[in-house]
Amino acid sequence: MINTPVGRSASACFLTGRFLFVLFVYLSTFLVGNVACSKLHMAPSPYKWKIPITASDRPCRSAATLLLSHRRHHHHHQPLRGGARGSTTLQSASTPTSAALTLTIPQRLLAGGASRGVAQFLLYPMDALRTLSQTRDGRTLADVGANALVRGCATTSSFAVLIGSIQFAIFGATRDTVGPVVASALGAAGSCLVSIPQEVIKQRLVTGVYSSFRNAVATIWTTEGIAGFYSGWQPTVTRNVPFVVITFTSMDLLKRYRLDYKRKQQQIDHGGDGDGNTRTIPPLTLSVQENLLIGIGSSLIGATCTHPVDVIKTRMMTQAASTAIPYSSTIDCVQTILKTEGISPLFSGFLQRSLYMGPLW
Repeated sequence: MINTPVGRSASACFLTGRFLFVLFVYLSTFLVGNVACSKLHMAPSPYKWKIPITASDRPCRSAATLLLSHRRHHHHHQPLRGGARGSTTLQSASTPTSAALTLTIPQRLLAGGASRGVAQFLLYPMDALRTLSQTRDGRTLADVGANALVRGCATTSSFAVLIGSIQFAIFGATRDTVGPVVASALGAAGSCLVSIPQEVIKQRLVTGVYSSFRNAVATIWTTEGIAGFYSGWQPTVTRNVPFVVITFTSMDLLKRYRLDYKRKQQQIDHGGDGDGNTRTIPPLTLSVQENLLIGIGSSLIGATCTHPVDVIKTRMMTQAASTAIPYSSTIDCVQTILKTEGISPLFSGFLQRSLYMGPLW
């Protein structure tokens, strides 16, 4: 087929379409970045330029930290001006000069999109196992082949650039108005515009409905239209928004608990010198290990609370992989599962999803 004129023409059209899609992703990232930048310049808060600490910006922490570390290292090796000759005194990380070493909007977009894409790429096999364990007919690797663990891995992971950009832009534009928690939820809901087609294509590739990304896109477009790319959108939004809110809230509570504990220990250790003089107490911070554990723990809390909805989402998106009568709606899916399979399938794939979501967040 590929050697026929029609086949060569179709292949050329596909390659052109793929190129245009990648171009669209990067242009959209640039435009969204400019919109976010203009919004943030209008905001009075100077902290817009800090490393993101919210659940919606969590995936870009590692890449952003690396960029800032490089810039700070470069800054510390610059000669000091206006000081004494030969002076080697450097300002601490808590001084205003060091505080200016923050990331620009394009750098944050690049860091967030790149780190999210790399994380999804590396964890793709675990997510594929989660999808298989949640299917209606209980598919395994023996049914779909071991290559299902990486089928569509690179292509679908590239969606992360645009997903992260949309999520960040919405969060940055609304944080001062509605607060960080609601802004994170709005960002999660808005990013579903891209994340739902990503999930539909990815899960149907994993379950063997389609053999390639090209075949998936062409078939869905031909047989289902644009609505096919948004199959299961209701449970997806219902999962994503509560997940972000629960994860964000849990992370904040865990950080406060840990900082309160460290503050009490610090007061004990620096209570005084015995002469009634209070010692200067250094500012409290969380270590990398503490932030890592808190991030993983909060994401697992969110994953646990939203896992039944995740199963429903997978069932709705992968109906084409089953020979059973299709679910007519999300409500019908829930009722059918409870009536014919019981409550236990609503927690299928929990271990796989936990191993996927923990490192990802």
